[in-house]
Amino acid sequence: MTDDKKQKSFQQVNVRAIVLDILIETQKLDNMSHVVFGNALKKYQYLDKRERSFITKLSQGTIEKRIYLDYCIEQFSKTPMKKIKPLIKNLLEMSVYQLLYMDSVPVSAVCNEAVKLAEKRGFKTLKGYVNGVLRNIARAIDTIELPIKEENTIFYYSIKYSLPEWLVKMWITQYGEVLFEDIAKSLYEPRKIFIRCNTKKVTPNELKSHLEQEGVAVKSVEGLDYAFEIENYDYLSSLQALCNGEFYIQDSSSMLASEGNIIKKDAYIIDVCAAPGGKSMNAALKAIDGYVEARDLNSYKVGLIEENISHLGLSNICAKMWDATILDKDAIEKADVVIADLPCSGLGIIGRKPDIKDKMNPEKIDALVQLQRKILSTVTSYVKPNGVLIYSTCTINKCENDDNVSWFMKNYSYQLIEPAIQIFPQHAAGHIQGGDGFYIARLQKRNGFTNN
Repeated sequence: MTDDKKQKSFQQVNVRAIVLDILIETQKLDNMSHVVFGNALKKYQYLDKRERSFITKLSQGTIEKRIYLDYCIEQFSKTPMKKIKPLIKNLLEMSVYQLLYMDSVPVSAVCNEAVKLAEKRGFKTLKGYVNGVLRNIARAIDTIELPIKEENTIFYYSIKYSLPEWLVKMWITQYGEVLFEDIAKSLYEPRKIFIRCNTKKVTPNELKSHLEQEGVAVKSVEGLDYAFEIENYDYLSSLQALCNGEFYIQDSSSMLASEGNIIKKDAYIIDVCAAPGGKSMNAALKAIDGYVEARDLNSYKVGLIEENISHLGLSNICAKMWDATILDKDAIEKADVVIADLPCSGLGIIGRKPDIKDKMNPEKIDALVQLQRKILSTVTSYVKPNGVLIYSTCTINKCENDDNVSWFMKNYSYQLIEPAIQIFPQHAAGHIQGGDGFYIARLQKRNGFTNN
């Protein structure tokens, strides 16, 4: 695209309209924010970095802070939040976010652009309402106070950290008030990008050199000699090293699941819920003389795994469509290692996918716990005597983590190789800062035991 065309496109694109569309799309039940963000940024990749950063910050920030934003709006709106039309509610939320957290954006620009968007989207009669609420909030912004903690601690923290009350209560009950606040604060810290070197194609040092030649800032990750933290790049998919398959994106906490010398060079590994394939690729790069069977539920997920296999050029791994709750008799006692990174509530990755807290609830978590146990009860049969099952989740919830492991060891003859690890976002296993919340339990099957 020529510079003239780019400039014309910039003038035609309303970045706030893009954000509004993103917010509306993420509220659809089956749409996850990271997918919607990715699709939008890919579509508008031609915009300059400043414009794309504005879209990302405003979209993600509005979703992160929605509970607090609604609390602020309620104090200045005569219409209760439940009765505000969804599009107007999203428009008010993204506008109040700009007023509260984006100092470089003038109040006049926030209010005027919101009014224009309301009219353009068919809500001309609500222009005055939108303008009035925003102007009143802008004038009184320094007077907005949190609820009184002593009157209702759970509600106070819910508003302060924009977390649903059920989640605040659960985390305080499970981990105590001090650790809860550490977790809550960490969810809004900038998320770091970690990559796993494709050691089949390049050495870590060669990858580092290639990335630095492209202007990327590259930092080694303590304890993971094949991993790096990267920043200072314009657009990830534009990096030649990525196009060449020299690395793939994987969070540092996720990489830790396969550490501890669990995966030997000649191991046969079955990853039962593998998509998009990060742990499977990691295992294949460790088991250079072994083999990985990466499974998932449907053709779409299997397709994601196959794309990664092809892109990285790996030959000791295949993708297979299989429902993890159904026993595969051909796989009984076949695996040296079974990786069971199971469907979970995802509470450890709210920092990357902030809409999780809006779409999850205690009833869904209870159902997930039962699904996790059903899968574990099935895939235990694939582990050889003395083999290893790696159970992991990207959540912070004892019911899905420690309680499940206790249940599993009570019902099946396994023992922990080492104490299970609950990684909190602010701790990241004690030495990797900026990783996701994650849980890892490595369990060894006792000799001669098959199943209950």
